[in-house]
Amino acid sequence: MAYQIPLSFPVFGGNEERYTLEAIRSGHLATFGNFINKFEIGLAKRTKTHQTVAVNSGTSALHLAMVLLGIKSGDEVICQSFTFCASANPIVYLGAKPVFVDSEKDSWNICPELLEDAILSRIALGKLPKAIVIVHLFGMPAKMNEIMEIAKKYQIPVLEDAAEAVGSTYAGKSCGTFGKIGVFSFNGNKIITTGGGGALISNDTNLINRARHLSTQAREDLPYYQHLEIGYNYKMNNLAAAIGLAQLEQMDSWIQKRRINNQRYKELLSTLPGISFQNDSEESKSNFWLTTILVDEEITGFTNDNLRVMLMKSDIETRFLWKPLHLQPVFRHLPFYGGRVSENFFKKGLCLPSSVNLTSEDQERIVGLIFKELAKSFR
Repeated sequence: MAYQIPLSFPVFGGNEERYTLEAIRSGHLATFGNFINKFEIGLAKRTKTHQTVAVNSGTSALHLAMVLLGIKSGDEVICQSFTFCASANPIVYLGAKPVFVDSEKDSWNICPELLEDAILSRIALGKLPKAIVIVHLFGMPAKMNEIMEIAKKYQIPVLEDAAEAVGSTYAGKSCGTFGKIGVFSFNGNKIITTGGGGALISNDTNLINRARHLSTQAREDLPYYQHLEIGYNYKMNNLAAAIGLAQLEQMDSWIQKRRINNQRYKELLSTLPGISFQNDSEESKSNFWLTTILVDEEITGFTNDNLRVMLMKSDIETRFLWKPLHLQPVFRHLPFYGGRVSENFFKKGLCLPSSVNLTSEDQERIVGLIFKELAKSFR
């Protein structure tokens, strides 16, 4: 369904057409070409990391990162519960077991206290977790100072799922650069897009070189095809990278626009009781990929679903927050540490339209409909 006001829609306002035409004329459309190199270098410069490897999806980047961290069958990996399934699925691909941890109420991301509880509990059971997967949800940085201190204490590598947080920062440092490995997504609705794509970033040159090797089917550097290990067809193609490079050139202005969208929503909804937002802290600066709200039914008189359906009928797209993974039927048998923080976020939350080209008139219309729903609930 094509909405009049979509949730998050890509914008192509720069050199996308020029660069893709150059890629086509070069004849290099697959996993070789100058735009791949340029995009990787540009992303590394933007995040102040040594190197990056551009791949064909954020999920591929997560899977490849877990391979690089040596996760194998029988291992346990701690994973934030309040996130998209792609954060946990690659753990299962490798025959390992996710151990889910609840969120805290500030950033909505993994709770450091519960994280340490989970580590100690698994150690007591004879299982030191092989890695910790944290997520910067909807672009909001997790509490990385506390998380990294805990990870260092127990010598467990951190994999940062920054799929939604390209351009977000914590303590002035790019999300994705705190852990051993970080990953990004460039899916069609993200801050910048390559159509479908992702990247793996790290300051460990050996890891990056190995990632690049494995992402191209682990072919040896010989004049014929020889493979000493199993690889993956994960490399980004040159045409996608051409789009990505053009998008990267505009990223700062687009993040600023999304932050303006978020601030305007807060101003427009400031007089409506029972609506709260996911907010920055002193250390964090979110890209506000999506502006998200919590709806307190006891105060507003309507639910997040009432709001979703009402806006959908007006041709406006919204979306529920992620259903926590420990509540997903496919994962319900797995360990979970926490209470109902993420569950309550899911029950109350809604993502509002947040596209770069969202106008102030669009936002006024959306908020006007929300106030209309409030008035209806008090008749």
